[in-house]
Amino acid sequence: MIKAVRTGIAAAFTMTITAGLAIAAAPAQAAPSLSPYVAMGDSYSAGAGIVPVDPTVTPLCARSTLNYPNLVADALGVQSFTDVTCSDADTQDFYEKQYPSLTPQLDAVSKDTKLVTLTIGGNNNDTLIKVISACISAGTGTAGFGNPCETIYGDQFTNDILNKTYPAVKKALNDIHAKAPSAKVAIVEYPQVMPADNSNCFLTMPIAKGDVAYINKIEDTLNGVVERAAGETGTTFVSMQSSIGHDSCKPIGTRWVEPALWGTNFVPIHPNALGMQKMAAQTLAAIGG
Repeated sequence: MIKAVRTGIAAAFTMTITAGLAIAAAPAQAAPSLSPYVAMGDSYSAGAGIVPVDPTVTPLCARSTLNYPNLVADALGVQSFTDVTCSDADTQDFYEKQYPSLTPQLDAVSKDTKLVTLTIGGNNNDTLIKVISACISAGTGTAGFGNPCETIYGDQFTNDILNKTYPAVKKALNDIHAKAPSAKVAIVEYPQVMPADNSNCFLTMPIAKGDVAYINKIEDTLNGVVERAAGETGTTFVSMQSSIGHDSCKPIGTRWVEPALWGTNFVPIHPNALGMQKMAAQTLAAIGG
């Protein structure tokens, strides 16, 4: 509000225009230092299942033009943006072709790159795929009772994350920094998939109630090694703790991640368009954009 002491219409108009120009100029000032921008990573970066789908890449990537990297690039107004995100990618796909039509993701990074964002690690050892599919299968078999997934698999997933995923993610981050020594590198943690209070929604996420805490522990372990690797490599860690309360069991408009059944994405158990917007906002806040 304009205080009463500021009585001149011309003065108020001038102040309004000046403020507007300052806001409009902000992206233009930020863009040169964060361009070229390269987006890397898996389906949680690619925005898998959100339309419209990027027509410039194989449909196997299920990459959306509304994924969080595109939203970040638009917000920053970067002049050069390269998106090599692809569903099912793990750290090995940074070094090898994931599909014949693709190049290794790390090839997109150069000494001139000024910004790199990524989510990675969830597909190493097929962790996310194994956890969700295994727990859905086990939960369906017990009609949602007990903790059959934890009973069957125990510490297998967490051990793989600690012993295999962690060093792989750390190596990938070190290699990104080595190729782009002047770049800001930001790795985004995975948003909350299951309710933090360990409740369940069996009709849309057919996972036994006793296994919700088990899945949450595995996801916490995964995000923990991502944060640890980030801290040890000078990488910006983008927290998604704000996703708690916006898990796949929540209604449309509240949830940021879609459930296994009756969701809005054509790829289930992935962030929806709202989730992508929130991941973009958190990334921008973390990198100072």
